Amino acid sequence: MEETHVFPGTVEWSGENPGISLKETPDGPFTTLASFFRVVLSPHGRGHALVLMQSPQDATPGAGRANLCITDNEPLARWLVSDFVSHFGAWRGLPGLQALQYRHLDSVASDGDAIARYAETVSAGELTVRLEWSGLGKPFCFALPPARSATGRHHMPSLFVGCDAAAVTVNGQRRPGMPVPREIAGHRISTAMLAFSETWIRA
Repeated sequence: MEETHVFPGTVEWSGENPGISLKETPDGPFTTLASFFRVVLSPHGRGHALVLMQSPQDATPGAGRANLCITDNEPLARWLVSDFVSHFGAWRGLPGLQALQYRHLDSVASDGDAIARYAETVSAGELTVRLEWSGLGKPFCFALPPARSATGRHHMPSLFVGCDAAAVTVNGQRRPGMPVPREIAGHRISTAMLAFSETWIRA
């Protein structure tokens, strides 16, 4: 009889969470962080959220360098930030998370084949943010146990696709930096990746 793997615990949310983390030098600080969520199931319903840090090290940046969360479901977005994003490795303890500006999402659209390239474009009023991934690698599926997940308390089965290059563009202006190498589940990828079919299960 084939073995069936059942994850114990409570499904908290499921959906997509591609991200881009950029540095100007491999050993330097992150210059831009972007984490995009398309949630299909959660205690707060469905929704989208783009958490964008243009000034990760600054709690009170100027208007042109604001740290933002653009969403069509603010209760969901605030929960994602407090219970998940704030635990992600590149985001943990950053001053820029202290005073995120929440803005209403007017539109969101994806494009690309997710084989060679992929993009998400989010608009809020006069603000348009485009995330682009290119040079996509071979997809792989894995499941981190709670002790190795970002939160330390969730199973996280997920499908990842690494990429060679990525860009974050805000109102036509490309943010500085590039993704740098990282490793996850035995795969060498970068700090920009697609994360599809992602489910967080509280153990």
